[in-house]
Amino acid sequence: MTELVLTLFSAALLNNFVLHWPLGVDPLLAADRRQVHALGLATLCLMLMVGVLGYAIWHWLLVPLQLQALRLFVFLPLSVLLIAPLLKLLAHWLPTWRFDGLWPLLLGNAGVLGLTLINAQADRGLLHATALSLGAGLGFWLVLGLFCDLRERTTDNDVPLPFRGLPILLIGAGLMGVAFLGFSGLIKT
Repeated sequence: MTELVLTLFSAALLNNFVLHWPLGVDPLLAADRRQVHALGLATLCLMLMVGVLGYAIWHWLLVPLQLQALRLFVFLPLSVLLIAPLLKLLAHWLPTWRFDGLWPLLLGNAGVLGLTLINAQADRGLLHATALSLGAGLGFWLVLGLFCDLRERTTDNDVPLPFRGLPILLIGAGLMGVAFLGFSGLIKT
């Protein structure tokens, strides 16, 4: 049980998919301020669904049939086909949140495909794949919220001209990555 909790916290804070591995950076840079939490929740749910289903397909279908080389041809359509039903379901459950226009951001999120490949490569069990998927989604949502706050704070402040726009955002993302490295001393094995 403690291994699952450590995996969850490690995926969210230490081995963050956006800051540690640059996966899922595109939605981070293109997210609208009004849709930050909708995008975070949709990415969390998509990572959880694709991570668990991808592990199940890998472990119970591709490995027994010795079709491991086809993993990209299976995982990519799986993540693409789940986006539209997921957004409809979330829009039905949470009608006040804005889920319209999130389809391209979820489609371009390389973190979802990276997560399924990591789950298949690790092969440590279904509960581990679930904890890793949940932690990766929560970590993405956390970084998305922090990055949106950084973007709001830098737009109205007096930033030197060469650093306005994308350069100050990338510097802020680098500093967030360094700050998240401070969590590495929390978990000792």
